[in-house]
Formats: sequence, C-alpha cells, structure tokens
Amino acid sequence: MTSNLKKWIITASMSLIAFSVCQAQVYEVYDTQLNLVQKINNDHIFLLSESIRVSDKDQKLKLLNNNYEPFLNLEGSEIYQYLSPWILVKGNDKYGAYHEYGEQILKPEYDHIDTHYNQLLGRKGNTYFHYDIGTKVLKPIGSFESAYIAQNGQVIAKIPAGYMLPLSDNPNQIYQDLQPVSDGAIISHEPSGYGLINRKGDYILEPILDTLKHLEGEFFYGYNENQYMLLKATEDDADIRYSSYHKITLENDVILEYIHGRLRRIMKNDGILLDIMGMDHVTRIDKDHYNVYFKNGRVGLLDSKGVWRVVPCDSVTSILPGQEELYGALKDRHFGFVNRAGKLVIPNKFEAVNKFSEGLAGVKLGNLWGYTDRNGTTVISPQYDEVGEFHRGVAIIKKDGRVNLLDKSGKELLPQYYEQISLSDDQYYITEQEGLYGIIDPLGKEITAPIFESLRREGYDKIIVQKNNKFGILNESGELSLPVYYQNILIDNGTQKILAEDIYTPPVLEEAKGGRKKKKKSK
Repeated sequence: MTSNLKKWIITASMSLIAFSVCQAQVYEVYDTQLNLVQKINNDHIFLLSESIRVSDKDQKLKLLNNNYEPFLNLEGSEIYQYLSPWILVKGNDKYGAYHEYGEQILKPEYDHIDTHYNQLLGRKGNTYFHYDIGTKVLKPIGSFESAYIAQNGQVIAKIPAGYMLPLSDNPNQIYQDLQPVSDGAIISHEPSGYGLINRKGDYILEPILDTLKHLEGEFFYGYNENQYMLLKATEDDADIRYSSYHKITLENDVILEYIHGRLRRIMKNDGILLDIMGMDHVTRIDKDHYNVYFKNGRVGLLDSKGVWRVVPCDSVTSILPGQEELYGALKDRHFGFVNRAGKLVIPNKFEAVNKFSEGLAGVKLGNLWGYTDRNGTTVISPQYDEVGEFHRGVAIIKKDGRVNLLDKSGKELLPQYYEQISLSDDQYYITEQEGLYGIIDPLGKEITAPIFESLRREGYDKIIVQKNNKFGILNESGELSLPVYYQNILIDNGTQKILAEDIYTPPVLEEAKGGRKKKKKSK
C-alpha cells in the first residue's frame, strides 16, 4: 500500500457518504469590455473610494492593492465609517481610526470618534483625545460632559458651568454659549454680548454686540446699541461690510433698511442690493428673486444681483421667476406672461403656469394642464393633472394619478402609464410600478420596463439591475451584458474593473449519520 493510500482509512461500518456546504465568495473580474480577466476565490471585497479597497473576510479587515491583494491588516472587525481621509473601524463595540493611506492613528479602544478634515477627536469615558494630521500629535485635552469638532475646526466642550474651547490659547475660559454656524466662525455669547471666534480660537469680533445672527456662508447681521451692521467673517478678521444708524431688519428672509421710517433699501449679505425710493414692501419668491412692490401700485421682479428681470410695471400684481425671457404674471386672479419690459405678451387666462422650457410652458385651464407656445397658442390641449418642463424634447406628465412621458408634439411616448417617473441627475428617467423599477434614456426611449427590484446607472452601457436578490448588468439597448445571477456587482472606477460576486459551495466529505470519524493512520 502506497504512503498516499495509507494516510486515510475509512472504516467499513460507514454506510453513507454525506456532504456539508461551506460557502465562500468568488469574484469574477471583468474589464470595461466585459472580458473576464481575473478570478478571486474565497474573499469578501467592498470599495470605499476609487483608491481604497477593503476585504473583511472572516471579520478580518485588510486593505487591498489594485490587484485585490492584501497589503495591510487593519485592527477591528468592520468598517464603521469612511469620511476622507479617515477610515473608522469598529471591533468589540470600540472604535479606531486609520488614515486612508493605511496609517493607524487611533487603536480601536475609543467609545466614540468625531472626524473633521485633518482632525480626530476620540472619547474614552468622559476623557477626550485630539489628533491633528499637521502636527501628528495625539494628546488628551480634558474631561467634559461632551465635546465635538465644530464646523470651523475648533473643539467645543461642554461643562456644567458652560462651554470651553480646549484647543484655543485660553482653554480654561468659560463661555455662556457657543454656536458653530459656519466654516469660518463660531458665535460666542458672554455677559458682555455676542462675538465671533475663528478656527484658531481667537476673537475676530469682540463680544460686544447686542444681536448677532448668521445669514449664510461667511455673512452675519449684527446690532450694537444704535448701529446696525452687515459683517463678513474671514479667518483673521470680522470685516464690517456695511453699517448704518438707520434701522436694518430681517423680514421674511429679506434684509431691509428703513430711513426715517420709510423703506429705502433692499440689502444683500454684504451691502446694498437696491436703493430706490417709493417702495412699499418686498416679498422673496425664491433664493434668487424678489417681488418689489411700490406705493404707486407697480411691481417688479428683482434678482439676487440687483438686476431687474422684469422692470416695475402696473399691468400685473405679482411676477414669477421665468425662463426664455418670459415670466409668469398674476393679474385679476389669472396668470399670463410678461416680457422683461413688463408688457403682458400672453393674456392672463390661466389658473396657473409653469416656466417656459424649449419654447413651451405648462398652463392650467380649469382643472387640467396643457402647454402653450410663446405666442400664447395652445399647442397641447389641457388634459393632464400635472405637467413638467421639457428636457431634450421630453416632459413628465400625470393623468388620473399615473405618469407618462410626452414629446413636444403631444405624443405620449410610453405604451402604458406608471405609478412614478423621476428624472435622474444624468438626465435618464427612472420608472416605478408596484415597487419595481425601469429606466428610460434622455430621449424617451424605454431601455427596460419596471421589472427590477433596484437599478443604478454606472456610466454608459452599465446599468446594474437586481431581480430576485440577484444582480446583473444591462446595456443601453436593454440587453443583459452580465446575467442576473450574481450576489453583488461592484464597479471599481479606480482600476476600470467590474467585480461580479458569486457564492461557491464546494462539497466537503463528512461523517454520515451513524458512521464513524475518519482516522489518520500513523506512518
């Protein structure tokens, strides 16, 4: 008997050979032309970014190179969070942190970790530890009720007596309140008033103001005794961009200045937007437009740059933001369209209107919507519950609670109506019916009806689809480039590869019920 045959002896009493199932992930790796270029056996891979690939096989984390080979072991059993440049890991209900290049910064022994660009703030119990990638120093900064990294990079800590800035030059100073409101500044509140603190923890505006409010971005509105001001908070200074002893107020999200009790100026964040006499009141329409009403009954449409989109006119009572040099306008409880000169060029005969797009605008007559052209001619008769704007000659319309696509001639493009259609960022249409999804190209051609549990487009000719919890790839013609067979499909844009995950279940001999264990015979 040869040595190989002597290794194992299975007793004659075994009456049956059985198999146990041992599952393992297998990846078929394809290039962009869907040619199979590699196979990866017994692994589990996921992508954090175009350059970061991770394996968590057997709950052991490893960073992978471009060939999906491990080159660095990570402590922890799972990736908790990835916020570039930080990879947070978790193990045994504790958290650790790595730089995305693989350097371990915090071992997984923290109760919580807060991240902010080049900083980490770790907590053990009530003690906090801070790391800055610039200095590469990890240091304890104290024990607090709570602490976090503010938007501007300072750490704000809470204690029973108030708030502190442990990274500032005055770490023991106590503030009544600290509000992180922008990337540049923190609003502080002390008994003397409100001020602004920069990311270094220094005052760029001493706490002397009676009122201080954040407008947006770097801009603030303040009041001190009898002086009003608009400020811009830079890294090293709070620049007063406009100040006045006349009253400046925030009314319905509009900054207005009154002179001797009369409305005189519309303000922008850092100065005057419009200085004109005779205004009565102002209404903000959206972020970029205002209706300005005058005491003589005129109204104009002003944009956020101080330009009249529609000059003040007396032919209408309100004006909507528009497109293609035409603007919806209300008069006598009906809508028409005016040009920039304020002339009513399409009569006010509609209950509601949309913006013009590609030469047509949605208009409502009675209870139904249709479309009019720039001459005011109804080109698609009112018959819909809702209508949308045209994109590349296609619009979404709704009828009897269901939706379809329409071209500019009035032709409905889909053979049936669906429950929902939405336009994606890449100008494709996603259809939905009874919890299933389909997709339509930007010109209205249906690639697939809604028959998939999920789908996502990953570039031209790569639509990842899911059905019966299996994944495949659909091309732009609606044909399957990869069958709906895989457990998952990953698109690795960094390597220009496609990873199709399968589960391999190899048979393994084991003792049958009633049998005996295999015995290893000594040599």
